[in-house]
Amino acid sequence: MIEVTTSVLATQAFLRGIVPGHLDALAEAATDVTFPARHRIFAEGGHAASFWLIRAGHVALDLQVPGEGPVVIETVGIGGLVGWSWLFSPYQWKFGAVCASPVEAFQFDAALVRDRCAADPALGYDLTTRLARVLAGRLETTRTRLAAKVHDMAPAD
Repeated sequence: MIEVTTSVLATQAFLRGIVPGHLDALAEAATDVTFPARHRIFAEGGHAASFWLIRAGHVALDLQVPGEGPVVIETVGIGGLVGWSWLFSPYQWKFGAVCASPVEAFQFDAALVRDRCAADPALGYDLTTRLARVLAGRLETTRTRLAAKVHDMAPAD
């Protein structure tokens, strides 16, 4: 395990360029964690109490599909963010996450980060903007996958 410091967090793609004071606040809310392959980090519908920045390994995001069980919708690797439901009430996971390989990550205490954001609106704005970029990228990826699937299902002329 490594000590979570501002200099270590500054190397994370998600946090690149963030104000040093904001890194201090985030470092106080972070711990270094490891998970074995196939470990379920969280399940759809559960309470969103944390979020993670992946340092090593891959995490599969999944969705429960009736009659099929969990279906992987995206895989997040090194430098990626896992978890966004922690920021939006009712703080309930919209998807699940399971380790596709052994994972090393920084885990953030969501309630503490929300408190820090409330105390420092500039931090809240910065994190929300960064999170919105992640969500926009994931929506675009999903749109592309759905469009390809619809195309593959279309009858040949």
